[in-house]
Amino acid sequence: MDGVKVIEIKKSVFEDNNKDADNLREELRSKGVYLLNLMSSPGSGKTTTLIRTINLLKDKLRIAVMEADIDSDVDAIKIKEATGIKSIQLHTGGMCHLDAEMTRQGLDALETADVDLAILENVGNLVCPAEFDTGASRNAMILSVPEGHDKPLKYPLMFSVCDLVLINKTDVLPYFDFDIEKCTEYVHMRNPKATVIPICAKTGEGVDRFAEWLVEEVDTWKNQ
Repeated sequence: MDGVKVIEIKKSVFEDNNKDADNLREELRSKGVYLLNLMSSPGSGKTTTLIRTINLLKDKLRIAVMEADIDSDVDAIKIKEATGIKSIQLHTGGMCHLDAEMTRQGLDALETADVDLAILENVGNLVCPAEFDTGASRNAMILSVPEGHDKPLKYPLMFSVCDLVLINKTDVLPYFDFDIEKCTEYVHMRNPKATVIPICAKTGEGVDRFAEWLVEEVDTWKNQ
């Protein structure tokens, strides 16, 4: 009796997505558009961090934001009202991540002809978004102090794929058992090249360093 045919769907899905992501990345490079994929757990402070950062940079760079959530348009409205920049909401239909094709659809709706820096605020969690290449120029994530400094050990892929790790909510460090030096060590165990910046989005402390990082990144991207 002949055996049944086995298809490795997961492998095929990832291979196809990686090709789509590479193509999207090259298209964005040719247009001079830098795409930042920002990931984190829910409640880590992504939107607050973006508002602080955008208000520092909006006179230097033309910025637009895509807010990805399973539902609601709360964050897109908040970004638009607080910064005045172009902001759209992406609904994933229950999916816990965005892939390259979803990102392309978002960029088409965003209309990036007048954009230097497009920011994708990905769906909040530390697992699914890390598995899919969105076609972004760089990946960044936020780890908040209340989550604990051991997260790079528990969620290795997320920290491995991120070029930048922002440690947010440093204002509550006195109230939590969070060791920034250990956290940085654990991040570099996963990704020795990752940049780590402690910030407090609520007070603005350290956000200027993130803004400077973005300016340098966009300039390099446009001149490669």
